[in-house]
Amino acid sequence: MFARWDRMAKQFTRIGKEIAIAVKQGGPDPDNNPALRRCFQNAKGVNMPKDRVEAAIKRAMGKDKTDYEEVVYEGYAPHGVAVMVETATDNTTRTVANVRMHFNRGGGSLGNSGSVGFLFNRLGEFKIKNEGQDLEELELELIDFGLEEIGEDSEDNIIIRAAFNEFGNMAKALEEKGINIISAELKRIPTTTVELGEEQAKEVLELIDRLEQDEDVQQVFHNLK
Repeated sequence: MFARWDRMAKQFTRIGKEIAIAVKQGGPDPDNNPALRRCFQNAKGVNMPKDRVEAAIKRAMGKDKTDYEEVVYEGYAPHGVAVMVETATDNTTRTVANVRMHFNRGGGSLGNSGSVGFLFNRLGEFKIKNEGQDLEELELELIDFGLEEIGEDSEDNIIIRAAFNEFGNMAKALEEKGINIISAELKRIPTTTVELGEEQAKEVLELIDRLEQDEDVQQVFHNLK
């Protein structure tokens, strides 16, 4: 139960930072700010209360707002697993020290920028409700909006992936077609994966978990199969 609440609190904090960054870059009006609309969809997807969303926007516009910087760190977990760590921070000195510590304590190593980024494709990932849509038909409808992949996840939702630079076009296309978006995120999808035994995989996942618990970390991507 506590783990679930911790996870929820972490999700709310992550979305709060995303809102702050989106408002800073594109203003508080979601009609003119696709990034803020994406934040709203993600807030809805994790059941973040409306008053918390509104409070995050007010904070982002206030005099005492925190300016977050988005920084990506790259490195290796044990056994050669590539890891990319997306952060939103108001203190990069603290963040890099903490991220390096997590890698070191978890038996991995923090690398230089570009050291593992080439092993991932950056894609926009949309999760939509499966309401019996014909996937082939949907694929044809969305191919002109940057569609790269379409399929289903383990919870029977439909997953749509679009090229990174087509993210806004795909979001707009789905909205205009009246398709209910559960979540919309920019993800780093590995081009190759590393397969490990149970014990080795456990070591890697412990490092991933350690990174994900850090308050400055927004998302962690890896290429463990």
